[in-house]
Amino acid sequence: MDGVTEAFVAYRNLLFTVAYEMLGSAADAEDVLQETWLRWVGVDLDTVRDQRAFLVQITTRQALSHLRTLGRRKESYVGPWLPEPLLTAPDVAEDVELADSVSMAMLLVLETLTPTERAVFVLREVFDLAYDEIAEAVDKSPAAVRQIAHRARAHVAARRPRGVASAAETRRTVEAFQRAVETGDLQRLLDILAPDVVLLTDGGGVVQAARAPVVGADQVAHVLGRIAAAMSLQPTQVNGDPALIVRLGGEIDTVMAMRIDDGLITGLYAVRNPEKLSHLERETTLRR
Repeated sequence: MDGVTEAFVAYRNLLFTVAYEMLGSAADAEDVLQETWLRWVGVDLDTVRDQRAFLVQITTRQALSHLRTLGRRKESYVGPWLPEPLLTAPDVAEDVELADSVSMAMLLVLETLTPTERAVFVLREVFDLAYDEIAEAVDKSPAAVRQIAHRARAHVAARRPRGVASAAETRRTVEAFQRAVETGDLQRLLDILAPDVVLLTDGGGVVQAARAPVVGADQVAHVLGRIAAAMSLQPTQVNGDPALIVRLGGEIDTVMAMRIDDGLITGLYAVRNPEKLSHLERETTLRR
């Protein structure tokens, strides 16, 4: 490979992770990488001091452009919009910071930031870029980036999971949840659902799904009780967290990720839109 191609291949997984964390969409992240490549091949490598930082800057600019377009699409989206789930390898879960940053719960928190705040938060808190490097990527001064980072950090801290569960506790909760759903054990479900649990279902107007959040343990348990008989549940790793793939007739019907706080499930994220399920047949490599 020539130097340009070699550098891009070396950092491709990192660039995909940057784009995905900014967009919550694997399809859009792949588009961003294509655009990054087209710009990268026109660069004179002799003028590039830090190839990694330069590629991240290109990716960030392209992702910011996509993020604004994606925002307009979400305005007309039917029902709740959820990030596109990714089947991830065990090593993602072992990197606690990376797993937290790509979890469905965190990606939904990042949705509440402005595009620039999201870019700054991701580049600083997840990838530890220097303020001057981030400033070049988002076309702001380093001083402005510091202020944006402080604001975004406070915003995220107020909304992130209340109590971080250990990996073992998370697995136990997911296993108990799976058994309760499969057996239709309402009481066992109620024992592991937080009283104010929220179920979001993303069908995108393509398949049947609740068009508003389902709130409260009783309501959520009632909805889950209706799916047990016809479907099979397969435990897996999605976005660095334990999750369940729901199959109907052997085909993937739904991916159900969850947010666990202090041993109780406080959030359930059920992605049913077929357009968002294409990355579940193979593992996606994520890197910091």
